Amino acid sequence: MPVAANPYAAQLGTLNAREVIGATSHNLIRLVDNLGSGGLERSYAPGKWTARMILCHLADCEIAFGFRLRQALAEENHVVQPFDQDAWARPYGDHSFHAQTALQVFSDLRGWNLLLIDSLSPDAFNRRLRHPERGEMTFQTLVDTMAGHDLNHLRQLEIIAAAHG
Repeated sequence: MPVAANPYAAQLGTLNAREVIGATSHNLIRLVDNLGSGGLERSYAPGKWTARMILCHLADCEIAFGFRLRQALAEENHVVQPFDQDAWARPYGDHSFHAQTALQVFSDLRGWNLLLIDSLSPDAFNRRLRHPERGEMTFQTLVDTMAGHDLNHLRQLEIIAAAHG
């Protein structure tokens, strides 16, 4: 698959996807602690999401990834349903979407998704599926995409923490 077709998986480089996704919750907890409540409303660049909004996005994406993983296992040649992340993010401006709640939801769902991933036979990672925007891929590509997506947003949170720490 061309790198441009799946920029998140490309961010993984030589890192092990399972190790990355397994460590993300702990890395998020560390970053949230470092940011403190004031840092959660800071952004890594003008016009970009705040740390709190990134956490909300990660919780929403974990719902989407969980569905994608399960559908890919349940259906032959599953077609992934894309979503508009900006449309999903509209409610995040409401401060009732708390960072700690988002972090807890993400961590719980990630744990559940890891149980699924860890239960699979090696053959399951070769299952074929298709993303309408990114083309043909395997189940492993979904896992790689999760890891790259994590790394992307962890870097953003690290930038916020470094700039305002």
